[in-house]
Amino acid sequence: MRRIFIKGTGSYLPEGVITNHDVAEMIHTSDEWISIRTGIQERRRALQEQASSDLAYEASLKAMKEADIGVDDLDLIIMATITPDTHCPAGANWLEAKLGANRAVSFDVTAACSGFIFGLSVAEKFIKVDNQRYVLVAASEVMTRVQDWTDRTNCILWGDGAGAVVLSTEPGGHEIISTHIHTDGEGGKTLLMPGGGSVTTPISHESVDQKKHTLRMIRARDSFRVAVNRFAEACEEAVSSQGISLSDVKLIVPHQANLRIIQAFAKKLGFPMEKVFVNIDKYGNISSATVPIALDEAARSGRLEAGDWVILVAFGGGLTWGSSLVRW
Repeated sequence: MRRIFIKGTGSYLPEGVITNHDVAEMIHTSDEWISIRTGIQERRRALQEQASSDLAYEASLKAMKEADIGVDDLDLIIMATITPDTHCPAGANWLEAKLGANRAVSFDVTAACSGFIFGLSVAEKFIKVDNQRYVLVAASEVMTRVQDWTDRTNCILWGDGAGAVVLSTEPGGHEIISTHIHTDGEGGKTLLMPGGGSVTTPISHESVDQKKHTLRMIRARDSFRVAVNRFAEACEEAVSSQGISLSDVKLIVPHQANLRIIQAFAKKLGFPMEKVFVNIDKYGNISSATVPIALDEAARSGRLEAGDWVILVAFGGGLTWGSSLVRW
């Protein structure tokens, strides 16, 4: 089997900042209420002229620079997103054009907050089967544009940003040891944007007035419990597949959904919080982009050293969940 390495990481957070105090000016809430329930203090907002591919472009350039490759080296571009620039063409197509990566094939992966892990899994298969040399996996979201800013249980969570990695079989770098993905379609209604698809009538004044084109979270309490269990299961699957234990793991880099969820699954695993990377306080939930952003920050802040075992783990709408075990 061909070995696959992360050759470079990159992330990009737009300049706009929405603090909890800013949110409290829009809806009936407070900094304390949001902080206690989510761990979030602020989140980033893209500029009006920035689309998901623009954020992904910036993150991708950083990852490619660290990997020491040019756009002509890319064979494949996979973009994980639920907020593409357009429904047609794909966000990855726009990204390909902005990079000028004319040799590459590009397409999107849609798996909500687990999108980056799913993107890694797809890339892994392409590299092993089609002998792709360099693959760019980017995850980018502009979540602030799909919110109902009167729904305080949901709109307080989300932010904008992008992360990216370059994968290759070229020796050197951080080896992806295994990747595991799962879905449960029966749980799809728990995180839902009901409008805009073929199940509804075309976009109309009525559908907009009914806020069918904004993200809805249903049965949040049930989702919390399921998320904790799936996060824990995915981490256990990552280590058991390689015959190591959680005590061997240097760092867990989880999807930044909610600080209480992160704390709960760490407790369930008996895993110390000081070995879990958390940045939700600064950025909120950026859906598919949280894991690659957190990984890039962890690497650049010196949290990882050669030989460390790292677990990337996510859970999201769909329902989707998965993990990847990396040897740094």
